[in-house]
Amino acid sequence: MASEKILAKKQEVIDEIKSKVQESASVVVFTYTGLTDEDTKKLRRSLRESGSDYKVYKNTLMARAFNDLKIDLNEHLTGSSALAFGTDAVAPIKALADFAKTHEVVTLKVGIVDGAISDSSELAKLATIPSREGLLTMLAAGMMGIPKDLSICLDLYAKQKEEN
Repeated sequence: MASEKILAKKQEVIDEIKSKVQESASVVVFTYTGLTDEDTKKLRRSLRESGSDYKVYKNTLMARAFNDLKIDLNEHLTGSSALAFGTDAVAPIKALADFAKTHEVVTLKVGIVDGAISDSSELAKLATIPSREGLLTMLAAGMMGIPKDLSICLDLYAKQKEEN
């Protein structure tokens, strides 16, 4: 039987995982085995640039935390797994997917995006979504088209009136 100190430490880690899952807009479970120390630093740097981070926890502790939150991810918590999390729903997914393109050992297993469980194929789709800034730029460009088209129409109408 484990000592009280060890059990208390494990419960602290479980509580930490639960709090990170609850505070994050998205959480991704991914494999990392085979990354060198330099690759790990690059991964952490790219996640931090996107406002995200990751941490390696024991699968059993992650399973307990997810079970406490009534999230069933037990089948995905096999092998070496790490947990990436971020306040932006798509940022950690995009950062991991971009990193995985050059580092084949990194694979996205499963994620929780805005409270819904997403499998690896859904995560791949989400990774192709443009960033928030890109989407806002597209929206602004679309909105600028309306007054531009209106001004062109009014100019043509005014020229037509002048000719008559």
